[in-house]
Amino acid sequence: MKSQQLPTDLVKTVQNALAEDIGSGDITAHLIAAETQAKAQVISREQAILCGTAWFEEVFKQLDSQVQITWHVQDGETVKPDQLLCELTGAARTLLTGERTALNFLQLLSGTATEVQGYVKTISGTGTRLLDTRKTLPCLRRAQKYAVRCGGGTNHRMGLYDAFLIKENHILAAGSITNAVAAARHQAAHLPVEVEVETLEQLREALQASADSLLLDNFSLPQLRQAVALVQGQIKLEASGGVTLESIRAIAQTGIDFISVGAITK
Repeated sequence: MKSQQLPTDLVKTVQNALAEDIGSGDITAHLIAAETQAKAQVISREQAILCGTAWFEEVFKQLDSQVQITWHVQDGETVKPDQLLCELTGAARTLLTGERTALNFLQLLSGTATEVQGYVKTISGTGTRLLDTRKTLPCLRRAQKYAVRCGGGTNHRMGLYDAFLIKENHILAAGSITNAVAAARHQAAHLPVEVEVETLEQLREALQASADSLLLDNFSLPQLRQAVALVQGQIKLEASGGVTLESIRAIAQTGIDFISVGAITK
């Protein structure tokens, strides 16, 4: 697969994870003599999309730079049950101390990438793209969004700071969709403005207000088709709300541009 850019917070994320697990020291690992060397292997137990190798490596790098890791697969590749993923050589204490944190990253991110690919394959050929959401594990958002890309999905906004997403409560507080979009343009004209709409009437108002994209919340299939016909490609449309692996292809076949699914990072 195409190489994906690693998150800038990777090192700090691993530091925090190790501090959480090790605390004042791994008392059980210290039962082993410091000079004892060991070898280890990581083997898959089921088919998956591998993801998280950089986090895995960083764990051992921070514990002991002398640990040697040899990978036989890379992020984004499909692994089969009982496949050898990597081999490690180093101090037994280090391997024992770091194994759980390293595997936690590898399992979580591979799980995310694998879930994503299942959805992506289901809508293959429709032209619709799968989006992630902000429904990520706290402090692991960048890591999970990296995993989404490894699985073939597309990242939505990273947080509350890099794009506007005007939802029901924002609209109520602002007085109308028109007011909310105007306020967003005034605050940060360079950032994209997406508006969540629940009816075709709201969709028309958002179009008139010149939003950049629309999130169609819990629209039925007939309503999605109406929305696509009404917009006629003027702006991008995103469907969201209760999307499952069983329902996503029918949604994609309405001609929608994007479908966002919170479940892929939960």
